[in-house]
Amino acid sequence: MSMPRRPLGRTGIDVSALCLGSMTWGSQNTGDEAASQIDRALERGVDFIDTAEMYPTTPRSPETHGDTERLIGDWLKRSGRRGDIVLATKVNGNGHEPDDDITGAKVRASLERSLERLQTDHVDLYQLHWPNRGSYHFRQQWTYDPSGQTGPYSQEHVRGNVLDVLETCEKLVTEGKIRAVGLSNESAWGVMQFVELARARGLPRVASVQNEYSLLCRLFDTDLAEVAHHENCGLLAFSPLAAGVLSDKYADGKAPPKGSRRALNDTLSGRWTAKSRAASEAYAALARAHGMEPAQLALAFCLSRPFMTSVIIGATDMAQLDVNLSAADIVLDEATLGEIDAIHRAHPMPM
Repeated sequence: MSMPRRPLGRTGIDVSALCLGSMTWGSQNTGDEAASQIDRALERGVDFIDTAEMYPTTPRSPETHGDTERLIGDWLKRSGRRGDIVLATKVNGNGHEPDDDITGAKVRASLERSLERLQTDHVDLYQLHWPNRGSYHFRQQWTYDPSGQTGPYSQEHVRGNVLDVLETCEKLVTEGKIRAVGLSNESAWGVMQFVELARARGLPRVASVQNEYSLLCRLFDTDLAEVAHHENCGLLAFSPLAAGVLSDKYADGKAPPKGSRRALNDTLSGRWTAKSRAASEAYAALARAHGMEPAQLALAFCLSRPFMTSVIIGATDMAQLDVNLSAADIVLDEATLGEIDAIHRAHPMPM
């Protein structure tokens, strides 16, 4: 089966239904390994690559900031295949570790540095990595309290900041340095601030939202799914295997495989819990009952969601990458989707 393609919002850009993630390149993966992954992905029809100025993140370090973009830039220069890929990157924000708020000036300055590292004159999708006001992502939903969004992160300030960013993005589009704008780690309210201001002022529309989504993390299923449907602003799902939990490689209480994400971060940023282990074991058993690898079931489910633009896959070796790529050939039938729903109801919010 050929790789499915899907529209990136209303941009006129089509992307592969699977997107090659890169956040391990430069820490867990060498430049040569990164290049091999890009080559294999292109062979299989995946032409969408996602990165960020803060990558790699396994682990994140000030010393490695930007290294992933440099590796991609090396591949672009060596291969001469810039025209064969849809390239996405992100401007960092204050959401994960202390950094400056995202402003129009920061968008421009960060993009210029990314273009230099990537050795290209434009990126196809430029994303805001974090909302300035904070978010409920990365397990922060357990204590999330938006009533604290006052003062510099009040509604009036947020709208002024959104206008500043969108006006800068409009200039960057005119200059040919970006083609489309996206968000990441956002809420439904946050997305709508961008959508409404863009509509009112004739500024670039948000094309996509990159949030975490998997069988174990389904926060996108309600309000954001409604926004995606009505505003044509689909999901780019990161961590669709829950940082490897859904591949079943941490099953049976065994020590984490050498070089794996869990060998570097035991809880996988809160993803590895007794509840997520029980849920992932149930999904793994279902996958094997249907002759699939657990990772294939997890990715095929994500691909089946009506709001999905592209599912971001990541791998530290080629065998993992091949399994992930093969998920695009799987279409889950109604009976299997019903069995997934039954497990979801039994394990509704495991992490």
